[in-house]
Amino acid sequence: MKYASQKVAYWFFAAAILLLSLQIVYGLIMGFAHMGYDGLHSVIPFNTARAVHTNLLVVWILLGFMGSAYYIIPEEAQQELVNVKLAYIQLISFLLVGVAAIVGYHLNYWEGRKFLEIPRPLDWLVVINVLTFLGIILATVYKGKKRTTTSLVLTMGLVFAALLYLPGMIWFDNQTMDSFFRWWVVHLWVEGVWELIMGGILAFLLIKLTGVDREVIEKWLYVIVGLTFLSGILGTGHHYYYIGVGKIWLIVGGIFSMLEPLAFLAMALFAVGMYRKGEKKHPNKLALYWTLGTAILSFVGAGLLGMAHTLPQVNMYTHGTLVTAMHGHLAFWGAYGMIVFSFITFAMPNLTGRRLYDTTYGQLAYWLSNIGMLGMTVAFGVAGVAQVYLERKFGMEFGAVQQEIEVHFLVLVITATMFATGITFYIIEFFRFGKPTNEAIGFEETMKKSN
Repeated sequence: MKYASQKVAYWFFAAAILLLSLQIVYGLIMGFAHMGYDGLHSVIPFNTARAVHTNLLVVWILLGFMGSAYYIIPEEAQQELVNVKLAYIQLISFLLVGVAAIVGYHLNYWEGRKFLEIPRPLDWLVVINVLTFLGIILATVYKGKKRTTTSLVLTMGLVFAALLYLPGMIWFDNQTMDSFFRWWVVHLWVEGVWELIMGGILAFLLIKLTGVDREVIEKWLYVIVGLTFLSGILGTGHHYYYIGVGKIWLIVGGIFSMLEPLAFLAMALFAVGMYRKGEKKHPNKLALYWTLGTAILSFVGAGLLGMAHTLPQVNMYTHGTLVTAMHGHLAFWGAYGMIVFSFITFAMPNLTGRRLYDTTYGQLAYWLSNIGMLGMTVAFGVAGVAQVYLERKFGMEFGAVQQEIEVHFLVLVITATMFATGITFYIIEFFRFGKPTNEAIGFEETMKKSN
């Protein structure tokens, strides 16, 4: 690292991977419940476990984004963070809001809106927290000596992510209107502005890991930004048909959703192309593996699998089934989970000054987690196709169908356990690095000279 204030990122990363661990626990609870072993139902009902599982996903990924921004922005702007103490306060308050929300779900204190269950008073605390985060980032960029395309795209994604949270806070008595604006948050986050954040982080990593000229890499960012906005905004429409809006949105949403893989394809070609052009042999090969894996799996999960089931003729049957879960799991992991892990893998040696490159634990973490996630995706896909045929083609009752597909969740739990084992190795490796230290300032430059 180059600046002492970058150490803040470590604590965001630590919080993120610990919350991911808790998310996995709730995922396994649901997996066993789907198999018919729902012994915790009286304590943790399925709907509670699902709300906690999905909300923890959002929280830990946001923490990863925030930590990455606190590392990237000082280096890109050539300026220390303007207020380090406030950044720590922002982290603590964000975690407290998250804990309060999770406890509230177990006490049946929530709004009950899918993916946006957090109660309204906590919503306002989230807004204050994110505004604090953005204030630190924007002030650092403003005071900095440089403003790079990478930092501006990353900052733009973070600002738009904050703005698009607000429509989900508007109260409507009409269910259709409420769901219409809810999708502005849920869809335009993950298939819009989060892609900008991903693109900014990906560009930073490729600049550091490949040695390709910054101008070449940053030109791709303009392509990614353009494709993201072209496809993401109107692609949201494939959700609208199911909430009572006109049938035209099923067609418009389906067509533009088919274009969404282009942004992820651009990222995949971008990453692989820069890797091939790169002349620098960076010692942190695992960070490069995670980075290339992000580009490829995001294209498969978010791009190809998303397109496969948002075609209007297909989506009429698959919408809201386990086919959606198939797409969602690989999309979130490939696009956003892996980019956070890529950045943590890159940043930890620089934050601590410890050269834990290409270790056995690191290799096991990479392969077990990714093979496990691919296995989960296949299990969800097979179960989802069976569900579609039994429930929506042959008219079987929902509960009866769930019993018929229980066997597929045995495979899901086995592969989820493999994924969890990989994450366990990653956490062990993370804490083996130790805490960040001021002695590590300049470590990256030292490594460049030695290589």
